[in-house]
Amino acid sequence: PLQILTYMEGEVKVRETELKPRVGFLYPIVTHNISVFINATRERDSGQYMVMVDVADDDSSARKNVGVINLTVLVPPAAPTCQLHGDPAVGANVTLSCTSRKGKPSPTYEWQRAPPNPRFFFPPAQDHARGTLKLTNLSLEMSGVYLCVAKNRAGSANCSIALEV
Repeated sequence: PLQILTYMEGEVKVRETELKPRVGFLYPIVTHNISVFINATRERDSGQYMVMVDVADDDSSARKNVGVINLTVLVPPAAPTCQLHGDPAVGANVTLSCTSRKGKPSPTYEWQRAPPNPRFFFPPAQDHARGTLKLTNLSLEMSGVYLCVAKNRAGSANCSIALEV
């Protein structure tokens, strides 16, 4: 473990790390609340953090005053890329794919058909984890704009693709 922040003998010290300008105690130490803050969190700030409190002249508390917390910094999906795979001819099969380069946790994908014809009149095969939409036995009525939404707990982003059969 790397000691980042200390309070000792009335003085706060912050170690020279990339966290230095972004970390500190939330309240003055005299309040006995030793909550800390991390501003402008980044994905690489994720990890396990431990706090140890040693009370001077109290040997019995040394092992009991330890707290551990796991921090997971969530990252919204980056704008996904939509692609068409296959030849969009009448009677053919195509696959629409949607991928986002970033996102924590990994995004799920939802394909929708854009208005004015938002409903599917055929059985699409959608893979929410991989971001694919398989369209089989294409017909002229299947032409239109298809929208993919990549989402996770941190946010969402979308892309669209025009299918002309």
